[in-house]
Amino acid sequence: MDPYTWVMIAVIILSIVLAPKPESPKPASLTDFEVPTADNSRAIPVVFGTVMVSGPNVVWYGDLNTQAIYSEGGKK
Repeated sequence: MDPYTWVMIAVIILSIVLAPKPESPKPASLTDFEVPTADNSRAIPVVFGTVMVSGPNVVWYGDLNTQAIYSEGGKK
């Protein structure tokens, strides 16, 4: 083998040995998640278009109308 092959092999081995090792990921905790809240003291953002809102404040949800469900049921 010629000397260039030995140099290339040495450089490859050296780069593998000196490569930075990735850190292991930490486990997820409750503070990593941004869940919707219902707090009157927080401001309600005004959004135009399609926008990603992180940690939204869900205090009002449109003109919500409810209807009771009456159904027949029970034992035969």
